Amino acid sequence: MKRILWPAQTALFYLLTLVGAVLPAGLVFPAGTVVGAVMARLLPKRRRIAIDNIRQALPFMKRHPDWTCPLETPEEIARELFRHLGISLLETCRLYHGRGDAIIGGVEIRGREHYERARERHKGIIFVTGHCGNWELLALAFSRTFGTSMSVVARRQNNPSLNAMVETMRLHYNNKVIYKDGGLRQMLGVLKKDGIIGILGDQAVFPEDGTLIDVLGRKAWATKAQVIIGRKTGAPLVPAFIHREGAKSVITFYPEYELGSDTSDEGIRRDVQALSRYVENFAVAHPADWYWVHRRWKRAGEPSC
Repeated sequence: MKRILWPAQTALFYLLTLVGAVLPAGLVFPAGTVVGAVMARLLPKRRRIAIDNIRQALPFMKRHPDWTCPLETPEEIARELFRHLGISLLETCRLYHGRGDAIIGGVEIRGREHYERARERHKGIIFVTGHCGNWELLALAFSRTFGTSMSVVARRQNNPSLNAMVETMRLHYNNKVIYKDGGLRQMLGVLKKDGIIGILGDQAVFPEDGTLIDVLGRKAWATKAQVIIGRKTGAPLVPAFIHREGAKSVITFYPEYELGSDTSDEGIRRDVQALSRYVENFAVAHPADWYWVHRRWKRAGEPSC
């Protein structure tokens, strides 16, 4: 049964976000560390899922040439993950209440030329990303930096009140939200007008909606949406991610991914697999910045806690 956020709870939630927003900027990181530790205790099931996911992926990651993480155990990585989530939560509170200019202004952009090259094609752009770093900050920082709105493809929150609050934040800097349920026509319309959409493609989908690929050494179902839309519209697919480096966040744009010529199911699977490698490489390079608390490998015959 879906939980309902009653008006009193909505007011309390709003008050908590306001407390997070009015904290002095210098306290966001230390306070976020405390918030993350509290989250890990209050959400033991999610913490167990994160540790289990990391434990099963760690042998694969340690064999990867980009593995440089000094953290050795799943518990250490999970602890740092929750610290980052706590910081992101406080940043999101500031963004929601319109106090995030300093956060956005401190974001570093790398690979700008890849975005600008894709923009020159005037076919719109599909940003392929995932639940990495503070992904809400990625969309807002992009829009403010480049003066171009982004339509973020998102899942509607089960609770209408919570959904309205999250949507309010996502609409800052002229951004728009396209909800997955029935959103295909909207996505095509945005791209037809040379607009930009952002798709988080790193969560498990139902088999009928996706294709089976390898993710960090295990089978997982992945969405085909970005590949199908890219083929239909000719819009360039540009991988883009955000991660933390000390006290700042860094957005990195990668060169456009060129879809293969094979339009069969197997050809689509290969393209989805290739795009997923960007998320995989991100998780290896920045393990505390990927959202390990979701069941990425569910429905694929893989064990999960």
